[in-house]
Amino acid sequence: MDLNSAQVVGAAAKAHDITMWGLFWQADLIVKCVMLMLLVASVWCWAIIIEKLMRIRRLNAQADAFEESFWSGGSLDALYDRIGQAPSDPMSATFAAGMREWRHAADRGIGSMKGSLQQRVERVMSVTIGREMMRAERYMTFLASVGSTAPFIGLFGTVWGIMNSFTSIASSGNTSLAVVAPGIAEALFATAMGLLAAIPAVISYNKFSTDLGRYADRLETFSGEFSAILSRHLEERGAA
Repeated sequence: MDLNSAQVVGAAAKAHDITMWGLFWQADLIVKCVMLMLLVASVWCWAIIIEKLMRIRRLNAQADAFEESFWSGGSLDALYDRIGQAPSDPMSATFAAGMREWRHAADRGIGSMKGSLQQRVERVMSVTIGREMMRAERYMTFLASVGSTAPFIGLFGTVWGIMNSFTSIASSGNTSLAVVAPGIAEALFATAMGLLAAIPAVISYNKFSTDLGRYADRLETFSGEFSAILSRHLEERGAA
């Protein structure tokens, strides 16, 4: 390496900060926008992940507590009077919806409508389950979108940054690695940020989809069991 090349390499090393903060500030405006977009998406994903972890754990704990009360042998009317006006979780809301329809029919006289009562109770519980699951699955679409698009957004920033590096090579006429490496590092940093946002989003989306699917099955199972109990009471009243 001659003296001029050494001076170029030294100047390039001093001119570029190879830390993450330096790579961001020295990047092109378009690459900066891509990095900021990916950073915001990553922070939002982690906020959703933490919220979903806490929410699913709380939903399962509340379901355990409700099922313990439901299967304790106590009066269903007493249980409804205690939680019916302000159910705190999807399972108790499903129970409250079924009991509300049952009591409404009982006030008007079950005997004249027992053929359709069972279907109405099942329908209102199904609607309640669907509504509660929509609330529980909120922001899942965002996780899926980030998981599928963040790598490509990062790749766009990388391609743009590498194009700028090659443009600088063409204008300066210097192909030294020390000169072009900082620009390429800035570009590759965008891809790294895209993967940093996408990988947790994909993993958490798959986990939460499985957990919420199991919870939905749990609600459906409870709805079927509760419907069977009400059907048995309906038959007993009809026989009486």
